[in-house]
Amino acid sequence: MRACSSSGRRVVGANRAFITLLALLAAGCARAPQELAISGPTMGTTYSIKVVSAPDDLDANALRRAADEVLARIDRSMSGYRPDSEISRFNASLSTDWYEVSADLAIVVDYALQVSRQSGGAFDITVGPLVAAWGFGDEGEPVDLPDDAQLAELKARVGYDKLQARLDPPALRKSKATLSVNLNGVAPGYAVDLMAQRLRDLHVSHFMIDIGGEVLARGDNARGEPWRIAVEQPVDAEPEPYAIVQLKDAAVTTSGEYRHYYDRDGHRYSHTIDPRTGRPVEHSLASVVVIGPTSMHTDAWATALNVLGVEAGRELAVRLAMPVMFIEARGAELHSVVTPQFEPYVVVP
Repeated sequence: MRACSSSGRRVVGANRAFITLLALLAAGCARAPQELAISGPTMGTTYSIKVVSAPDDLDANALRRAADEVLARIDRSMSGYRPDSEISRFNASLSTDWYEVSADLAIVVDYALQVSRQSGGAFDITVGPLVAAWGFGDEGEPVDLPDDAQLAELKARVGYDKLQARLDPPALRKSKATLSVNLNGVAPGYAVDLMAQRLRDLHVSHFMIDIGGEVLARGDNARGEPWRIAVEQPVDAEPEPYAIVQLKDAAVTTSGEYRHYYDRDGHRYSHTIDPRTGRPVEHSLASVVVIGPTSMHTDAWATALNVLGVEAGRELAVRLAMPVMFIEARGAELHSVVTPQFEPYVVVP
């Protein structure tokens, strides 16, 4: 995201569609002198941080060092690509006893399991083997799609009910030795929250953090206003804003069914796998936008509500009093449905 423009940036996560979230300021404005901004690569995507009214002892180099420390901490703990990360070592272990882990990892897995239970299994961090079987893992699109027998075998290998998390002392335990955990649907959000805490420790009150489309804003932007974030239209064409939300002390995440799919024999297969059926989701929901108190919250719930679809998802979101917008594709047109809690965040043109 770039200040003083409406241009966007595409990112992709392992288990969600391309997302573009745009931080908007007035067109043609000059960067306010009190704004400090850095960006860089991380976790297979990119990050950006904007700080307003930074303390005198915080410059770009100090801000980058702080960001690098947080991102390295998450990478060592939760990266599925590093064989020496905590989660990779847990996945490789065949023990069904309690496995000691860091507090960070225990917190993330514990929260993921809470969302799994509340969503009736629509969110599941053990679903990796099913994702790979449908062609959205490292090996790409399969030659043959999984049949019912293969799906039954794979479903027997996964399930959040086969995983436990303990916070004190921090540890994980699996009841099935071959169970594996993929944290791509929640770790980026937790990284944003950790980064926010690091900035608060540095006495920063006004900032915006974006890691791969997971956005959290605190305080005001350089114009003394709530941060404005534009949500991309969920279409395959070039990015264009669909709606603008304003954030102050809140996070936002979008999860969608566009760009990350493949077609075969006239049928479209989405990258989003419903853990309950073991199959790609099939509904009219194009994307879902979740606003909440933390990025870990919005990260996990965006995936869960995307799996549930408009009707069941909105019913659950209303029951839990969550600010959510569902964007439906009805033929060539897009229609949005929001919960009552979402309406105050919308910027009316």
